Amino acid sequence: MKQKEWFVDWFDSEYYHILYKDRNYKEAELFMTNLVNYLKLKKESFILDLACGKGRHSVFLNKLGFTVNGIDLSKNSIKYAKQFQNDTLNFEVHDMRIPFDTKYNAIFNLFTSFGYFNDDQTNIKVLKNIKNGLFKNGVAVIDFMNIETVSKNLVAQETITKNGIVFKIKRVISDQRIIKDIWFTVNKIEYHFTEKVQCLTFETIKRYILKAGLQLKTTFGDYNLTTFDLKKSKRLILVVCI
Repeated sequence: MKQKEWFVDWFDSEYYHILYKDRNYKEAELFMTNLVNYLKLKKESFILDLACGKGRHSVFLNKLGFTVNGIDLSKNSIKYAKQFQNDTLNFEVHDMRIPFDTKYNAIFNLFTSFGYFNDDQTNIKVLKNIKNGLFKNGVAVIDFMNIETVSKNLVAQETITKNGIVFKIKRVISDQRIIKDIWFTVNKIEYHFTEKVQCLTFETIKRYILKAGLQLKTTFGDYNLTTFDLKKSKRLILVVCI
């Protein structure tokens, strides 16, 4: 029997959303504003929010006047996001490894929603889906971590309390992955989930991009779109085109 991938259950769990419920919405909105201004996206642009979660980026992009599709593997996240749907904002369950049925002017893959898989070919396949999902003059943005700085500043252990739940977290780098183990107890039931993200270097991702038939246009190092610095930047934000 094929082992279930870690993100299938964890991203669909109510406890995932409790642990991460205090995400910075103002930072996300600033990032989206900076990004669409830099890309000079026209209001009639059709945007795909790839791995949209509960839709925070999608909703804000729609408020800016864009038509947006948000897709995610998590059924519970999409169920939540659907309350925000309107004539120009739609959400649906979709696995990024499966080609898209529609073409877009821009595809955004945000908040480290890449590098979950086990091999290079699957990562390249996702990038090929992005390429094939873009109109001729389309653009895609991949918001990943800068592994150079993240690995040096990794917090090995911490305890976080949210909604009365005590989450005990341990992080290690093993087998070229950042592995985050999460333990907590609810109603005397013990839970354990694991997150695994590949330690993809800038050079590796650039190689993926070329193999997928895409071109790297530019890179940024944070949500203010400052110049990417391999040794200092916390984020690795890649702007690619066909």
